[in-house]
Amino acid sequence: MYIYKTRGVCSRAIHLEIENDVITSCQYEGGCNGNTKGIASLVVGMKVDDAIARLKGITCGPRPTSCPDQLATALEQYKAENA
Repeated sequence: MYIYKTRGVCSRAIHLEIENDVITSCQYEGGCNGNTKGIASLVVGMKVDDAIARLKGITCGPRPTSCPDQLATALEQYKAENA
C-alpha cells in the first residue's frame, strides 16, 4: 500500500496498490465522494504512465490542481521512489 498525502484539494490522501506497473487499487480519503470513487474506478487496471498522462494538469475551479492531478502526482512520486 502506497499512501500519498494530497495538497491543495478537498481530499486528504490517496491510497494506492500497484503491481507490475498496473494500478490494482485506488481509494481517496475525503473529497467529493462520487467524483473520487469514479476516478478511482477508472484508473484500476490502468498502467501507471497512462494514468499520469491522462490526469496530469487537470485543475479544479481556480485551484492549480485537482484530485485527478493529485493522483498523477502521487503516481509520479511512487515511480520516483520505486525506480
